Amino acid sequence: MNLEDVTSMFDAPIPGQSLTMELGSRPWQQASELSTVDEAIEYYMERLSTDEFINQLMDVLELEVPVTSIVNTMQLNSVMDGVHSVDVGALVSPLLIEMIMYMADMAKVEYVSGLEKPDTSDKLAPTKVAKIMNKFKKEVEDIDVEKEPSAELQEEEETEEPKGLMARRK
Repeated sequence: MNLEDVTSMFDAPIPGQSLTMELGSRPWQQASELSTVDEAIEYYMERLSTDEFINQLMDVLELEVPVTSIVNTMQLNSVMDGVHSVDVGALVSPLLIEMIMYMADMAKVEYVSGLEKPDTSDKLAPTKVAKIMNKFKKEVEDIDVEKEPSAELQEEEETEEPKGLMARRK
C-alpha cells in the first residue's frame, strides 16, 4: 500500500455525514412557496392539465395503481421540494383524488381508488391459520404409527426380494 492509497482512504465521507445537514438547509425546512390551499390547488391544476401528465397518469391508472397512492406521492414530493407544507398537502389531497378519478372517468379508464375496503372474505386471518395448524398437529401426534401396518404393506414387504450385486443370498 502506498501513501496515495492511504490518503484516499481517509478522504471518504464519514458514516452518518448525510444525516448531519445544517438545520434549515433542506427545502422542507424552509418557508414553503405556497401557503394557502387555494394556491396549492392552482399549482396542481396547472400540472394536472398538461397532455403529457394526463397520458402518463392514465397509463399508471391502467396498471391498477390506486389513486390515493398517486396523490400521496404527488403531494409528498411537493412537500419535500418546499412547494407547500404537510398541512396544505393533507387538505388538498381529497380534491386531487376526486379530480384524478374524474379525469379517469372522462377518459373511460378503469381505476382503483384506494378508498374501498379491502375484500378479506376469501382470506384466512393468520390467527385462524395458526389455530388450524395446531389442530392438525395434535391430530397427527395422536396417530400411533407403531401400530400394526396394514395388510397391503405386509404383502409388499413379503413379495419384494432383494436384487443387485450386493443383495444377500438366501
